[in-house]
Amino acid sequence: MTELTFLGTGTSQGVPIIACQCPVCRSQDSRDKRYRASALFRHNGLSILVDAGPDFRSQMLAHDIRHLDAILLTHAHKDHTGGLDDVRSFNYIDRKAVEIYCEPRVLKSLQNDYAYAFAEHKYPGAPEWHVQLIDERPFRVDSLQNTGDLEWVHDVGYFYRQPDGSLRPSDNAVKEAGHDRPNVIPIRGFHDQLPVLGFRVGNIAYLTDMSRLPESELPKLEGLEHLTLNTVGYHPHHSHFSLEEAIGLARRIGARHTWLTHLSHAFPTYSRFCEELPDDIRPAYDGLTISDEL
Repeated sequence: MTELTFLGTGTSQGVPIIACQCPVCRSQDSRDKRYRASALFRHNGLSILVDAGPDFRSQMLAHDIRHLDAILLTHAHKDHTGGLDDVRSFNYIDRKAVEIYCEPRVLKSLQNDYAYAFAEHKYPGAPEWHVQLIDERPFRVDSLQNTGDLEWVHDVGYFYRQPDGSLRPSDNAVKEAGHDRPNVIPIRGFHDQLPVLGFRVGNIAYLTDMSRLPESELPKLEGLEHLTLNTVGYHPHHSHFSLEEAIGLARRIGARHTWLTHLSHAFPTYSRFCEELPDDIRPAYDGLTISDEL
């Protein structure tokens, strides 16, 4: 069985937007309060986060998430990567480096934005990451259970305790993700001209920040119980599906249920928006959990 919990369903500015006084931003319905887009897969004992934006810390606390086996990054925009420094809490509690799965172009952005985390001589307390490079091939996420334990040395940083008792300095290793016994299927899309990835785990697919999905990707989405698509408004948009485009794509894919995410305040309040949509297509909201169990 696979579950997906929506941790954030808003645009890059979230909802409410700072200083906005529109009816949606002033709504008291909790389903109209939207963190930046992110979701958590639970699959065969694994906890797999998709994207870690600026609301990462608040999302982890709101949902009492105490462990992550992996973070999958769809692309490098800050509303999807801006919270990665806060994985330091998991480093300390789990005594593990956090496994980040991303494309090489996303790694390059992380190395620029978080240069201190990749430095040869790291500032004590910098986040501990292992980056696993992915492409369009299915790949495997494993449990952290068998990876080495980090040990904190005060004012110095993290080390790995060796069998002989010595301490080896930690490193932010970069390697290629494993492709044997894959449990994650990447879905290639385009965010304007920027290549991005969505992900299918079990019979749930999560696609965000796309304005185009190549025809060649559709076979990867056959037989879905749940499909997530992004839309930011009613009108055509250069980097996101319009509502009409999202509904049209949902009809082509044919999942039993489709959920809309990355929603802006251009749509009406949650209850009114539901009245506009077909019965099998609904706006997602922060905290919603779906399952592919029949």
